[in-house]
Amino acid sequence: MLSGCGFQLQGALTMPAEMQRTYLDPVDKHSLFHRELRLQLQAAGVELVDTPDNSTAILSIRIDETDQRVLSVSGRNVPTEYEVYYTVEYSIASGEKILLAPQDITLTRDYTYDTTKVLGKSREEAILREAVVKDLVRTVLKQISSL
Repeated sequence: MLSGCGFQLQGALTMPAEMQRTYLDPVDKHSLFHRELRLQLQAAGVELVDTPDNSTAILSIRIDETDQRVLSVSGRNVPTEYEVYYTVEYSIASGEKILLAPQDITLTRDYTYDTTKVLGKSREEAILREAVVKDLVRTVLKQISSL
């Protein structure tokens, strides 16, 4: 009954046939985004290959950047709030055919900062960054599955 209304469980993504054997071409092979994307593509049934010659599609990641910026400061000019951001740009090609033109996505999260809790706040920043990466990968996979 639920399938008739278009309901689909989150995480039950179907990858296009052209991506059966995909070569990932990242700008940074050690980034959080690249590692999470690899795991989720494999979980979705995509075979990741080592060379573009053996692939049916190439997923190119041209921008993979993360950082933080100050959102607000106290009266003594001490940062009190930061924003963590993560930006990726990617495209997908299959042979000469462009499956997905370059897509640029930036996600952000903000958090308060307290100089008396430096260790806890640095862990909070790392957790937020990981959450942003998971959201980015989910967004990318949804875009790919709708091809």
